[in-house]
Amino acid sequence: MSRIRPCRDDERTTILGIVNAAAEAYRGVIPEDCWHEPYMPLRELDSEIAAGVAFWGYEAEGALVGIMGIQPVRDVDLIRHAYVVPASQRRCVGGALLQHFRGSNTRQMLVGTWEAAEWAVSFYRRRGFELASPERKVALLKSYWTVPDRQIETSVVLANPPLD
Repeated sequence: MSRIRPCRDDERTTILGIVNAAAEAYRGVIPEDCWHEPYMPLRELDSEIAAGVAFWGYEAEGALVGIMGIQPVRDVDLIRHAYVVPASQRRCVGGALLQHFRGSNTRQMLVGTWEAAEWAVSFYRRRGFELASPERKVALLKSYWTVPDRQIETSVVLANPPLD
């Protein structure tokens, strides 16, 4: 039996385990100066939650196997930190989480990801998200996210519905 549910505060260690296991796919793909170990430390997760990121999980047979955050920022909702444990990838877990958000939301949704993470870009494009132009990407990342300039240089933004 599987279900999508809000993550509990006592599941932060599990969330970090999922993020850091799945983020191993970035190693050697994203710029070396953007990779760090662990990919997401506890203090970063705590900071994201304090900033309003609400994490939801996909639970299968009593265990979280995927997580995705959503963060309302002014007039949009940001999809944040979408990760699935490697053994459960390509089993519709991420798609189900994204569909859950889209089904309960009428606001513009934006997601930022590493440009080199072609699998992530393809995942969102297959689900109706469209790439922002390079110029628009920079403006969006500076307006809605707090990320370093190097990350802005090496990322893309996708939108659903598509931007005008």
